[in-house]
Amino acid sequence: MEYELGVLSDVDYPALIALWRRAGLEHKPRGRDSAAEYQRQITLSMVRFICAWTTTEERSVGRTLVGSILATHDGRKGWLNRLAVDPRHRRRGLAGRLISAAETWLRDQGLEIHACLIEGWNTTSLRVFQHYGYLDFKGVHYLTKRRDDDV
Repeated sequence: MEYELGVLSDVDYPALIALWRRAGLEHKPRGRDSAAEYQRQITLSMVRFICAWTTTEERSVGRTLVGSILATHDGRKGWLNRLAVDPRHRRRGLAGRLISAAETWLRDQGLEIHACLIEGWNTTSLRVFQHYGYLDFKGVHYLTKRRDDDV
């Protein structure tokens, strides 16, 4: 199976949500993961939704979104978020290709520190990021303040 990496566009939102569901990622459809919020985010210069599509020899057959990662930054640190690989396409190096593409984009933005936050239940993502050189930084507390649970 061949994969084509690219950047998600304004028409890819339904495919992204379908991928997140297949991959078991939670999403907030009335908040930060809503269609309107997605449309806003893809226009920001500090946000890049990188994706992986299956490729076919005959383009008319179509293609399927099978991987994605969200790279963002605040001007001093890059963040890798929402890594998702369709379960049928795991263990083929696709996660590594997505992480590498996100890191390249962040380095191109002048960022040398890359970080990710992984929820405790997501041991698969923890193992993947550790495999690609990310270290569990002990002693850091993640604090958050949210308007409500949907953001």
